[in-house]
Amino acid sequence: MGIELLGFQTTIANPITLKGIGVHSGAEVELTFQPADADAGIVFQRVLAGGRVSEFRAVSSQVGNTDLCTVLGLSPATSIATIEHVMAAVYALGLDNLLIEVHGAEMPIMDGSSAPFIEAIEQTGIHSLTEKRRYIRILKPVRIESGASWSEFTPYDGMRFEVEIDFDCPLIGRQAWKGDMTPSVFKRELSRARTFGFMRDVERLWAGGFALGSSLENSVVISDDNTVINVEGLRYTDEFVRHKTLDAVGDLSLAGAPFLGCYRSYRGGHRMNANALKALLSDPTAYEVVETATPRQRTRSRDMVAVAAPGFAPWSA
Repeated sequence: MGIELLGFQTTIANPITLKGIGVHSGAEVELTFQPADADAGIVFQRVLAGGRVSEFRAVSSQVGNTDLCTVLGLSPATSIATIEHVMAAVYALGLDNLLIEVHGAEMPIMDGSSAPFIEAIEQTGIHSLTEKRRYIRILKPVRIESGASWSEFTPYDGMRFEVEIDFDCPLIGRQAWKGDMTPSVFKRELSRARTFGFMRDVERLWAGGFALGSSLENSVVISDDNTVINVEGLRYTDEFVRHKTLDAVGDLSLAGAPFLGCYRSYRGGHRMNANALKALLSDPTAYEVVETATPRQRTRSRDMVAVAAPGFAPWSA
């Protein structure tokens, strides 16, 4: 049968402003979501000194560093970091067009999950536009490997994620999450999963200028004796793999259009997600661009038809 899909593009109904701190910089950040017209895509604008602006489309070709988070742009003076939690919320709720204005070098970490962004977007509401929504339908497997890690796209009648992690830590060990991605599934099963880290890495990260804003209010911290330091414990028994899946949703949103297929990964991360997406988009025989054949708000993948869209390559814009 396949899951229901949006037939038309969307944006938000009204502007939203959020404030918080950057998990790496520790600096205060103000973030504003603005509605955007059809075919505008998701656009980030960083407000610089003197009112200057650096602008990036949320697409694969704009990705820079992927060491500890996903960054748009190459220069720290103008780039925008830690976009994955925001983009996971945007993608999961089916938003196609949005202007995201940020006063700061990275997104606010909030509570370390996507839940605050989901809540804010749902409070303002989602507005349907009149232009058809396009999807990237996977036609054949595309796989990359790096040591013991691998990621792949395969054909599937819907949007599916299958993510597995394997940590040399008895608290985490080997965990897996699998599911078809819908707004309700993301909200219920993934959105509240927080970023996590180990106490043993803190001094090294601080010395490198990272995790300066990390705290027990926005991160799950694992002690040297392999226990969770946070007094409230975990939000899910397998919160670690759920957060890795949340990250994958955000990273793969940079295709520039939602994909119809299954994404699987083992011991992946931001870099593997980014490289798998680039491998897919660099092979034009591995996918096709489709849209609904009938003008309906809701449709299914079986009702999608390929469109002749040689100019539609948002991932390279």
